[in-house]
Amino acid sequence: MLFKYRNYSKTYTHKRIWLHYRDCVVNNCNAVKLVRKSSSQSLVVAVSCAKAPAPWNPSMGIRPGTCDHYECPTYNLAEAGYGYEIRVYDSAVWMSTAPIPAPSMTQATKTGFQRLFSYIQEDNKSKTKMNMTAPVITQATPGKSVLYMYTVSFYLPKKNQQNPPLADDLHVQPWKPTHVAVRQFGGYVTDDAAKKEAAALMASLKGTEWSVSIEKSKGKSPDYLVADYNPPFQTTDRVNEILVPFNM
Repeated sequence: MLFKYRNYSKTYTHKRIWLHYRDCVVNNCNAVKLVRKSSSQSLVVAVSCAKAPAPWNPSMGIRPGTCDHYECPTYNLAEAGYGYEIRVYDSAVWMSTAPIPAPSMTQATKTGFQRLFSYIQEDNKSKTKMNMTAPVITQATPGKSVLYMYTVSFYLPKKNQQNPPLADDLHVQPWKPTHVAVRQFGGYVTDDAAKKEAAALMASLKGTEWSVSIEKSKGKSPDYLVADYNPPFQTTDRVNEILVPFNM
């Protein structure tokens, strides 16, 4: 009986079957599949020599699909580590709400977004209409009468950043070029999910040069931002990010 090894469009003789089979065994590859062809006495050996996939890295640098349709902040990637990215964001201008007292981050984000959406729909002093951008970011800070206060911010389109339209209940928040530690996660943002992912981000940074810089500039428990890239009606392929800006 003639043995053949078939790898995609290539067929090899039996001498190579065992070489590739041996490599697969040594490298802990996927299983070898044997298929007998009914039209002949040949035995086709299909070998998958791809190594078993590594565990999923929670920060894979996925570009949110929203950024294909809306303008997003620009940055350079300094490092992609296991469970984190370090980005260097370019200077940018955000429009932010006053701190919102709310029982949850999700409620505060909804309230803040509604105000910011009306802002870009001409509800500003110059009656300027602006394009939608992504992401909307929310920052939680400890409050006095409530557990947390939340500030929600909208990334201004570049054409509006030089002279941002003003509004009485909103304030301009400029970003200088800054380092940001980032962790991506899917699904809908909840308070528990945000806290869990923020803790996981800090844990993944332990032992790196970045954790030293974060602790020096922000302390051991730094405030974090939650970036939401998707509209509420999008139920699949959602991308959110935990952001921790810091100084080098």
